[in-house]
Order: sequence, then structure tokens, then C-alpha cells
Amino acid sequence: MDNRQTVTHFLTRAFNEKQPVEAAQLLGSTYVQHNPQAPDGAAAFVAFIEGFTASFPEVTLDIKRTVADGDLVAVHSHLTLRPGDRGSAVMDIFRLEDGRIVEHWDVLQEVPEHAANDNTMF
Repeated sequence: MDNRQTVTHFLTRAFNEKQPVEAAQLLGSTYVQHNPQAPDGAAAFVAFIEGFTASFPEVTLDIKRTVADGDLVAVHSHLTLRPGDRGSAVMDIFRLEDGRIVEHWDVLQEVPEHAANDNTMF
């Protein structure tokens, strides 16, 4: 699996299949988290995702595009918490070492009801 496939599989397992334990198998021996709401480490990742998916059991992550550059993979996706939700545009950046995810950054922006242009966020 290349880095792009690893990250896509990781996100799909965690959010859409709601299998964070299996997703965590793709993490390295260290996992540095830059999201201020999530602690470092694989066990913390599993607990965070289990809590998140328990709060939002209908959550889906629709990956729109990925960009890979060496050890970095960026993912642009549409996160919805429930059917009919406008959701959020999400940009995740992952750093990998030896095919394992070792670092993560993300930013989220809610999809507005009205926009100043006719372009979508995706």
C-alpha cells in the first residue's frame, strides 16, 4: 500500500466503517496529534473516534481528493454528522514514516447555507 492508500484506508476504517481499532493498526509507534481536541497516541485516537462515532453514529467522511508528496498526504473531504447535514469541509494532513501514520494536522470549515459565489467547497 502506498502512503495515499494507507491514509485513505485509515480514514475509511475509522469514520465510515467505525472500526478505529483496525484503523489504528496503520499508526506508527508514535502518533503526534495537532488537533487541539485530540490527545497523542494510538490508544487516544481509538478512544477519541469511539466517542465521536458514539455521539454521531451516522457520521460519514466523503473523501473528495488526495495529494501525496513524499511522506505527506493531504486529504480534502466532506464530513457530515447525519443525513441532510450540510457538514464541514475538512483538510487533513498526515505524515508517514515507513508506511505508518505518525503525525496529523486538520482544519474544518462548516459548509454555509449561502455562499458569495456559485462554487462549491468541493
